[in-house]
Amino acid sequence: MSEFEMPMVIVDISARRDLAAALSAALSVPQIALESRQFPDGEHYVRLLAQVSGCQVILLADLRKPDEAILPIIFIADLLHEMGATKVLLVVPYLAYMRQDIRFKPGEAISSRSFARLLSQHVDALLTIDPHLHRYHALSEIYSIPALAMSSVELIAAWIREHVDKPILIGPDAESSQWVEAVARLAGAPATVLHKTRHGDRAVEVSAPPLDDGVDHTPILVDDIVSSGHTLLETLHHLQRGSWSPAVCIAVHGLFAEDSYAQLKAAGTRAIVTCNTVQHASNGIDITSVLVQGIRQLSAPKEYHDGELAAKL
Repeated sequence: MSEFEMPMVIVDISARRDLAAALSAALSVPQIALESRQFPDGEHYVRLLAQVSGCQVILLADLRKPDEAILPIIFIADLLHEMGATKVLLVVPYLAYMRQDIRFKPGEAISSRSFARLLSQHVDALLTIDPHLHRYHALSEIYSIPALAMSSVELIAAWIREHVDKPILIGPDAESSQWVEAVARLAGAPATVLHKTRHGDRAVEVSAPPLDDGVDHTPILVDDIVSSGHTLLETLHHLQRGSWSPAVCIAVHGLFAEDSYAQLKAAGTRAIVTCNTVQHASNGIDITSVLVQGIRQLSAPKEYHDGELAAKL
């Protein structure tokens, strides 16, 4: 029996059967079957195989490859509304197109704003985990729908407390400081944040950590997103040149472009651990409980934006 007054169902277009099943069990709501394929010319075909009239719908999607994912999301969201769904709640554990938040060079598109406008036109609410909020303070600055950003810091801190003795947390750049400082506080561990200079998409320079800080501690490199891996690799090289123990790398979202995962494994790491916001072999921190909490908040009579949530924590 569902805990929600209005019927709720899950439509999974993420191919994350494990996550969809976990949400279905935790919320006591059924999954709705969906037929989806591509025509020979590459166009998408979608068909719902059950009725959703009068239901709130959790639309679980994967934005690791956003350009491929966005059209099916739009088609299915519109279809759900046409079939009578009362609300379409888009659940994307990893939210793409958040890094381009200003015009760094003349003539550049601020893609985060364009992407937000697009999604806001087709879904009624958005739930994600630890989006890359650097120059934006809240998702409500660019999304015109209720947009809730949940945090993984408690889960990461719990993993560190359980698996690592005498940790010291290291943030590879200023953008990571919000996660590093919060996790360090909850884990009861010291922390330091380095300085990064970016020379291009794959060229970065990271300052060296103070050597004395690593004595008798296990370094934990914490970041929100691992894509090319160059920032973490540069930091690991500094640690190898010093007297540091093998490091543990922890990221919320493990995108691991090209061979970055293999490079990080070969760089003397003790472990590489990510949240299962993006499916990967490194997944070791389950975010189901955080998603359940967010779904309950967005489905309550009073809806919360991420800025309002932050004020309550």
